Amino acid sequence: WSYLKGENYDLAQADNRTPSLPPVITNYEVPQGMSPPRYLYGQEALGKITVPEGYNIELFASEREFPDLANPVQISFDNQGRLWVAVMPSYPHYRPGDDRPNDKLLILEDTDQDGKADRQIVFADSLHLPIGFELAPEGVYISQGTHLMLLSDTDGDDQADHREILLSGFDDHDTHHAISAFCADPSGAIYMGEGIFLHSNVETAYGPVRASWGGFMRFNPQRRQLENTAQISIPNPWGIAFDDWGQPFYAETSNPNVRWMLPSTIAPRYGVFAPLGPQLIEKDHQVRPTSGLEFLHSRHFPAEMQGDLLINNTIGYLGTKQHRVWDDTTGFLTEHRQDLIRSDDPNFRPVDLEIAPDGSLYIADWHNVLIGHMQHNARDPLRDHVHGRIYRLTCKDRPLVEPAVIAGASLEQLFENLKLPEYRSRYRSRRELRGRTPAEVLNYLTNWVEGLDKNDPGYEHHLLEALWVSWGANQIDLNLLQRCLFGEDYRLRAAATTVLRYSGHQIVDQEDFILAAASDPHPRVRLAGVVAASWLADGAGRQIISLANQQPKQAWVAEIYRAALAHSSGVDYIPATQETPPALLASEKLAVFELGREIYERDGSCSTCHQPDGLGLSAADYPPLAGTRWANGDEERLIKLTLHGLIGPVEVDGRTYPGQVPMTPYGKLLSDEEVAAVLTYVRNSFGNSASSIETETVARVREATASRNAYYQAEELLNEHPFPALNQ
Repeated sequence: WSYLKGENYDLAQADNRTPSLPPVITNYEVPQGMSPPRYLYGQEALGKITVPEGYNIELFASEREFPDLANPVQISFDNQGRLWVAVMPSYPHYRPGDDRPNDKLLILEDTDQDGKADRQIVFADSLHLPIGFELAPEGVYISQGTHLMLLSDTDGDDQADHREILLSGFDDHDTHHAISAFCADPSGAIYMGEGIFLHSNVETAYGPVRASWGGFMRFNPQRRQLENTAQISIPNPWGIAFDDWGQPFYAETSNPNVRWMLPSTIAPRYGVFAPLGPQLIEKDHQVRPTSGLEFLHSRHFPAEMQGDLLINNTIGYLGTKQHRVWDDTTGFLTEHRQDLIRSDDPNFRPVDLEIAPDGSLYIADWHNVLIGHMQHNARDPLRDHVHGRIYRLTCKDRPLVEPAVIAGASLEQLFENLKLPEYRSRYRSRRELRGRTPAEVLNYLTNWVEGLDKNDPGYEHHLLEALWVSWGANQIDLNLLQRCLFGEDYRLRAAATTVLRYSGHQIVDQEDFILAAASDPHPRVRLAGVVAASWLADGAGRQIISLANQQPKQAWVAEIYRAALAHSSGVDYIPATQETPPALLASEKLAVFELGREIYERDGSCSTCHQPDGLGLSAADYPPLAGTRWANGDEERLIKLTLHGLIGPVEVDGRTYPGQVPMTPYGKLLSDEEVAAVLTYVRNSFGNSASSIETETVARVREATASRNAYYQAEELLNEHPFPALNQ
């Protein structure tokens, strides 16, 4: 204001009046019976990792050899077989007065093929929280706060020399919830997760795109088109993967759920959540928070494991779980196959994974004592900014895959690569083809398709790969699309319907084809048709959705159809009402109960760990609330642990939970009334039946413990408030 008035302003003097930031003291306490946090290296760290018999895990790279490898967050192999790693030691927050953030995008190369990195290239530095990136022929698409940016290397020296802001307006006020975990679909369009609490408003050439409270966006590089693909209630999605037939899956991360994305990709309405598909992971092996999702397609692994789903987890269970996946009429089912990786090192934090060109599996380890952002100060001195590892998993007695020739390969080689069993080899080959001259690619594609052997068991999948190539060139081969839309395999027809949904700008008869899909004999194809119909302009899809709704369907699908019809009709979808409160609760407490339910179910709150059913997650070491003495017993004990949190081992129903990551203290997050409400809800839900909690009781306990600045431990609470004898 002084400058605008033409007045002098003493900037140095003003800066001197700025108070210093107060020091932050860690609230991390060493739980009883545990050793103080210590970082392990080399063989000692490897010795803490367990893999099944017949497997071998080794260190590919660490911060000792490559000091820039600090806090790796996402990995991806390029077409030359080199590993790219986004690192962000500046996480979680820049502190005013510090040097500018200098996060990086690295290239790690194993030049002598001994399974260990021996060369590092810094492709780009001076970044800030690159929590998602995807490689493309034209450069690297990367998340940068409120921006989606394209980093390009114009002179071929493996260093970004051009930076372009493509789109702005993405919300990043909660830094780790911003657009992240980038993953390209078969056309090369980039799916990006966005977490809860954020509200993005992005101006595009096609009009504004608005998103709120989490979901997924899709950016089409060929058209520079952004879409709010799935507006769904998910806390913090950190895993997106496509199966062999192009179906998208995602991990909810803060919750243990893994779901099929297609059902929720109906056309959104701002601020309205689409319904969710079924949760796919069996209860006994649900873990959270997950980070990283990958389908296993590699001849280096046993044949029966092909198509399995791999999921990392970063708290409680530290490692990678492997699940078998198979079709369930419309959708999918899974079954836990094995714990593929597990570590006893509490600092091991596997956050991303990808099948390498040689068929082995690479895992990025964030490696940090602290990881929870609610439990500890963002600038807690124990937050680590220097460690990071990349591990490589192989099968001992099985040969590695001969890496496909991709970078610089001929069109003939690249198209033959599309027949390979390894999804990632086909993925990278399609990426290489997107960088070639479209006319030459499409001309070769036509001849390649006609030369395919129709008796080949993979014939229809080869057709789909060819269709995806034309989709990636933004020039849909209409004849090929029709062959796929009316193919024999329902998985082919469903995949082709998704291509159809995105190609209305090229397909004159799009509505007729969508109607055919919505009338298909297989329910998965019909569902894909309904999703596509919901995106038709001016409500043109209403009749198509209504016709599809007359066909038989699984119970969960009905809600998807209802939401699609509502949005196609221009009205908000309203989900079914919740269950009624317990009849035994006094009538004057019903409003308190409902407030408590709302607090319990907030994203990032009680239900995240203890789950909506109050049964916790045994595989992830989160205890239950249902039927426990901790929930139903002494009021003051329950209020104290809610206000001040709980850390360390705790025994619940005869099982000891390690409690390495503490329960969040809610004293500064909730009022007395809110604490009373949520505890009343807990004590009268999940089969519990106990007295309600009064606001006055919470206020009294809060005042009595006001000087406390540390978590409780179970032993301390039980000394103050012991459990009564079991026979009392």
